[in-house]
This record gives sequence, structure tokens and C-alpha cells, in this order.
Amino acid sequence: MKSKIPISLVWILPAQPVSYMHDCIIIGGGFSGLAAARSLHKAGKSFVLLEARDRVGGRTHTRYFDDGKYVDIGGQWIGPTQDRMYDLCREYGVEWYETYNEGRNLLDLNKVVKSYTGLIPKMDVFSLINIDWVLKKLERMAKKIPLEAPWKAPHAHHLDSISLVAFIRRHCYTKSCYKVVRVGLETVFACEMNEISLLHALFYIRSGTNLNVLLSIKDGAQQHRLKGGMQPLAEKMAATFSNHIRFQAPVREIHQEENHVRVVSDAGEFTARQVILAIPPVLLSSIRFTPELPLKKRQLLDKLSMGIVGKVFAVYEKPFWREAGFSGQVVADDHFLFQTLFDSSPAHGEYGVLLAFCIAHRAREFFSYEQDQRKALALNTFERYFGKEAAKPVHYADHSWAEEAWSRGCYAGIYPTGAWSNFHNTLAEPIGRVHFAGTETSDIWYGYIEGAVRSGERAAAEILKT
Repeated sequence: MKSKIPISLVWILPAQPVSYMHDCIIIGGGFSGLAAARSLHKAGKSFVLLEARDRVGGRTHTRYFDDGKYVDIGGQWIGPTQDRMYDLCREYGVEWYETYNEGRNLLDLNKVVKSYTGLIPKMDVFSLINIDWVLKKLERMAKKIPLEAPWKAPHAHHLDSISLVAFIRRHCYTKSCYKVVRVGLETVFACEMNEISLLHALFYIRSGTNLNVLLSIKDGAQQHRLKGGMQPLAEKMAATFSNHIRFQAPVREIHQEENHVRVVSDAGEFTARQVILAIPPVLLSSIRFTPELPLKKRQLLDKLSMGIVGKVFAVYEKPFWREAGFSGQVVADDHFLFQTLFDSSPAHGEYGVLLAFCIAHRAREFFSYEQDQRKALALNTFERYFGKEAAKPVHYADHSWAEEAWSRGCYAGIYPTGAWSNFHNTLAEPIGRVHFAGTETSDIWYGYIEGAVRSGERAAAEILKT
């Protein structure tokens, strides 16, 4: 398999002489860095974008097979209220289509697989009532969180002092309720429930509109996919300023001087009046800052970890499960490898793709095996749900974002207990001439590509005001 990257974007241009003064240096070529670059480019500012990888897209990546089929091993969906993403698609002529959402869904609970249609799985009535009550309670609580200042929410210190799992265990009265709620929330947050504070979970829910939106396909965060994959949109954004991009240029040092910033990278040294850091927060500690970042920011960075997500794909000549009346959607409790499955086929179903999400503890276990073992385990699971045809894909692929040196996890940075109440908005605050972007600095659609775009535009606006 291969990545389909325009030759113009792979070409590594020579660095400008150190004496050349840019208006801005952007570090990171994901959607956040590209959005910042796009804004500065439109404003006529001089800049250079330094990207450690040999491609743009960051935590999005479309992987192509030799026969032209593709899968999105990174972020792949957009949905209602993600207005900036839809605007970008229109501007760059990228079409979107509905995620397949017809037929019977499957619930794999207590080692029994049951099919159902609509939103309500086949479970005992008390567990169903309990699930509905817990999710609605989370949504009611999330509505009270001020997005610009979660630490000012009513009872914020208490909410930030307990983990999400403590809340879930307290309010789930049946084992089946707990198992289903846990699967859903692990899929949303990409971490163990004891790793995230209740306050951060509520902020995250409010940031993405509400919990129903985050969990849903129809009218939800998984409603649409982009034709051809997500990465082509990133490449189209980058094409207009490709001569400003340096690939394979990880940044090692950032030195703030009196009137400028000097950045040392593997592609050379660059100077600018301002810098935008648009990389995952866990990567900031690998950069040497002079002077050092303030203690408060360093302590927050020490506390943040990344979610752990693996995506597992089986590609078939056709989406055969549709003919059998299945949606391709599965929810499974922790007796099995994957939390959820989706139909991830292209727009018109020219070929079929089953996508499984392997998150948190399940991802750590699954990716401890060699790929041949992983493939066998995954196909056995797919066969369990959709029959013998599922065991014979034309392609298999899996990817763990925790293994990526320039991401170290996905979807986003996770705030543990105490982080919001003790450190507030420290992550996004500029330090002198250094500004911070990335989806983790967005108060709208935190953790999503939409949040990344908004954060890049916000950081660029800070530059343009100076």
C-alpha cells in the first residue's frame, strides 16, 4: 500500500538563510497549522510551515492501496455545527456523502449477539431506562459548563475532583447498563473512564454540542465523510502555499529573543517575529525552549496524556453485509477486541470497508500482538458478526496512533482530575511571541478536526493583531 501525496508537497525545499525574517513560523502541518497558514497567506504575511512528517494532515491520513482503494486511518467524519469544515469543503471543491446508516445494528453483550433497528438495542427494560437516564443526566450537566471557562462552572472543583468512571459507576444500576455506557463513552473520549475528570468529560460533551450528537451518525458527528478521504482536503489547503512548507523538519529548539524568535529544526534554522505551535501537547516537552516555558504551563503539559485509538480495516469487493440487511454497526462489551464497528465504505459502495475501533485498554492489548496475529483476531471477530465472507477481505490494515512519533495518540489530549480547576486555560495562552494552537486549545469541537481548524484560525488572528 502507499500514500497518495502530490509530488509538489513531498519536495523538501532548502531552508532560507537564518538572517531572513519571516512574519511567522508555524510548527505542525495538521489541520490546525494549515488553517493558520491559510489565514496568514490570505493576509499577505510571510511565513514558513515546519512539518516533521513527509506529508500534511497530522492526525488525519488517507492510506491508499495499490488498486486505488483507500481507508482513512485518522479522522474521517464531519457533522452538523462543524461549520468551518463544511466551508472548507465548499471552498476547495471537496464533496461529502452520508455515512451508511441503514439496516440492522448488532449489540454484542454478555457474549450474546442481538440485532436491532433504530437507536434502542434489545436489552432488559430496566437497563434501557437506566442508560437513557445516565446519558440525559450527563447532557443536562454539560449544558451548565461555560466553554470559555470550564473551571467557572457550578461546582467545578467537585466535578474536577472525581473521574468519569466514578460518576458512571454511581449511576449505572445494572451491569448491562454500565457495560453499554462504558463502550459508548470510551468511543467518544478514546481513553479509560478513570483517566478523565468528570469536568473535562462535561466540557468535551458541551464543546461538541451534546452527547447525542457525539454518539450519533444521523444528525451527529459521524454523519458525513469526504469523497476520496480526509487527507485530500488537507493537501488542497496546502497547495496554495506549498512553497512555504518544509517537510521532515521536526523542531528541536525555540529561542525567544528580544525582537524575534529563532527556531532550530532538522531542516535548518529560521527566524520570525512570531511562532505558532500547532502540534499535540505531549510533543511540546520534546522541544527545548529558551527561556523555559512558565512553570504553570510545564506542569499542565506533564499532566496531559493522549487518548489511545487503533483503527482496524477489512476491505472487500463489495459491502456484502448490506445485502443481508445489516448496517455494519456493532457495539461490543469488553469480552471482545473492539468497542465499535462501522460501515466505512466509499460514497456509492463501489467496494466494502468494515472499520473497527480499538480503544484504550483494548488497543493496548490488541497492538501488543504481531500484525499477522492481529489480522487473524480481527477477521475472526468480523466473521462472528457477518459470516464467513467477512473472513476473506481483499485488503487488511490497522493503525495505532499511539505508535506515531509525531502524534503519540489520538483523538486528543486528556485532562485528568484537577487539571482544569488548577491550570485553567494555560495551554492556549501565548508566551511572549509564541502562540499555541491545536484542537486541544479550542473551546468548540475540542478533539475534532473542526476544533483544530478553529484553533489555527484563532492563533493566526492573534498574530495579525500584533
